[in-house]
Amino acid sequence: MEFLTVVTLAVVVSVLLYYYITRTFSYWKDRNVAGPKPIPFFGNMYKSAMRYDSQGGLYKIIYDSFPREKVVGMFRMTTPTLIVRDLDILKHILVKDFDNFVDRGLEFSKEGLGQNLFHSDGETWRGLRSRFSPIFTNSKLKNMMYLLTDRADKFVDYVSETISTTPEQSIHRLLQKYTMSTISACAFGLDLDTCRGDIQALQRVDKEIFTPNFTFELDMLFPGILKKLNMSLFPAYMTNFFKEIIETVTTQRNGQPSNRKDFMDLILELKNKKQVEVVKKDSDGEALTIEITNSVMEGQAFVFYAAGYETSASTMGFMLYHLALDTKIQDRLRNEIDEYLERHGGKIELDALNELQYLDQVFSETLRMYPIVDHLLRKAANDYELPGTNVKVAKGQVVITSLMGIHHDEKYYPEPEKFDPDRFSPENVADRHSCAYMPFGLGPRHCIGMRFARVQSVVCIIKFFSKFRLEASKNTVRSFSSNPYRIVFAPNKTLYVNIYPR
Repeated sequence: MEFLTVVTLAVVVSVLLYYYITRTFSYWKDRNVAGPKPIPFFGNMYKSAMRYDSQGGLYKIIYDSFPREKVVGMFRMTTPTLIVRDLDILKHILVKDFDNFVDRGLEFSKEGLGQNLFHSDGETWRGLRSRFSPIFTNSKLKNMMYLLTDRADKFVDYVSETISTTPEQSIHRLLQKYTMSTISACAFGLDLDTCRGDIQALQRVDKEIFTPNFTFELDMLFPGILKKLNMSLFPAYMTNFFKEIIETVTTQRNGQPSNRKDFMDLILELKNKKQVEVVKKDSDGEALTIEITNSVMEGQAFVFYAAGYETSASTMGFMLYHLALDTKIQDRLRNEIDEYLERHGGKIELDALNELQYLDQVFSETLRMYPIVDHLLRKAANDYELPGTNVKVAKGQVVITSLMGIHHDEKYYPEPEKFDPDRFSPENVADRHSCAYMPFGLGPRHCIGMRFARVQSVVCIIKFFSKFRLEASKNTVRSFSSNPYRIVFAPNKTLYVNIYPR
């Protein structure tokens, strides 16, 4: 009798559990929205959840599987979600109707780095964005140029020493040393020898930031659970790391802004004001404010550091990898750089970087093929009917932009797997939809540091090719896929190239 009771209870629990994890799976079918068939528990995220593929890689597969659809209905675990394929609809979501899609759709504890510019919600984001935008003005970038060129010179010296014994190098690991030093100097005023010094602590932070954990899947299964349980995406180690950086620099500057006019000066200015006023007011017309707590300061330090070094190192790594494979493109780029340096007496001038048109094309083609943040998420603040369709996005639902899907769509880029910088000649760019190329996002929530990222990278590339040339090595791979153990796009194989003095 007891055995029968246990079996009956197990069956009832199994049925209820099955019902719960499949309860939403008719959602898109009921609304006549095409999409892949979900499987219990995982929805359409099985390969990603099991780390067989990255999230961005999975969204690209779904994007490619429905070429005739404007939108595709899918399930992030049990959560109904839309992948938007139509570029005109995307322009509404990201630009024209942005106020309904301010948030990224992942809410978690505001403590432990949670209240940062990348993840913050609408009004918090507005306040922080308005205050941190000035750090990337032209005048601020000019002030940083001496730091960037100094770090690039030190990096070139290090490369010269390294390749004297071993020409073959892992190009991404090499470039990380440069970007770690530049972001440490430009953002925090820290003079770190990341080429020859001990960077184990920095490398551990890199691993913690960009290695996916299963809190993402938990939030897909139970939307909002991270915020309800006050859970963080980040381990205590990371919080302590950025807390120590803030404390160290604050002590060095006696709690007051210096004359460096860098990120930390802005942080200290905000701290001394105690709070930030949001441009938008509440329903009663009262000014909204954000209290500048230690957590807010640490959160901004985290997001500036994370975005400032890894994305640029990866982009330059992919660029140099392709230039090693195609020496004709490399020679054309090197000639342009030589002519630029000759015109400017060997100096790199911020206002003259727009003369390097072909370098800009190579940079853009690299980010087309490898958008480091390979998908965008936006959450609807209110119910919203997608223009030109009968499909409604419900309040709280997330829509996805597959940048990898769009950037590799033959409709916009014939032979998308071919590295061809001429795709970004002025005449080709003029004929292209504005949403066909979005490596830094689009609209008010585009990447705040995109100008810094470009300048940081361009300075390094100019210095590099003034001294070196590249060739494929015996270990240079010809193909790779995305690494499922990285949140941002990264290769699943090490990219080796040979570096030789010119």
